[in-house]
Amino acid sequence: MEASGTHFEREFATRSPEETEGLARELARHLEPGTVIALDGELGSGKTCFVRGLARGLDAVDAVASPTYTLMHAYRGRLPLYHFDAWMEGRAEAFLEGGGAEWLGADGVAAIEWAERVERHLPLERLHVSCAHAAGGGRRIRIAVRGDEVLSDRGRRWVESLRALGPGPFALEDANTP
Repeated sequence: MEASGTHFEREFATRSPEETEGLARELARHLEPGTVIALDGELGSGKTCFVRGLARGLDAVDAVASPTYTLMHAYRGRLPLYHFDAWMEGRAEAFLEGGGAEWLGADGVAAIEWAERVERHLPLERLHVSCAHAAGGGRRIRIAVRGDEVLSDRGRRWVESLRALGPGPFALEDANTP
């Protein structure tokens, strides 16, 4: 397996922003400190909406907005949520290299939009969320557990959490489940 191989993934279909948030809210209930979530997808595909759901699942009390121009927002909750936006690639790289990377894997959950732009700063073991537009205004959301050849205990718990995400208000399909 590659150094940053995919160990397990599931694909979900949501029909509305509320369902996208609901999926992320359910996932967030299983997260623990040090979790890094890399989010990718084109403009308007649901990345910030997904982070809003994460915040709700972590019992955050702050309103969630895209941190495109501020680079990072921190939200208080059961666990802190550190929300990064790497859309402005040069600024995001400078922020992470200048000490911002210390928030990755800190005492909370880090969610990075446009993660492919700063991938070299991310830990090998992480959750990867790919958001895409689907017919009828819905979204296709693929959540993968990525990591080194051998997953840590936390990585194995992520796999179990993804397996446990059952049918809810969002439609659910299995992708490739080993």
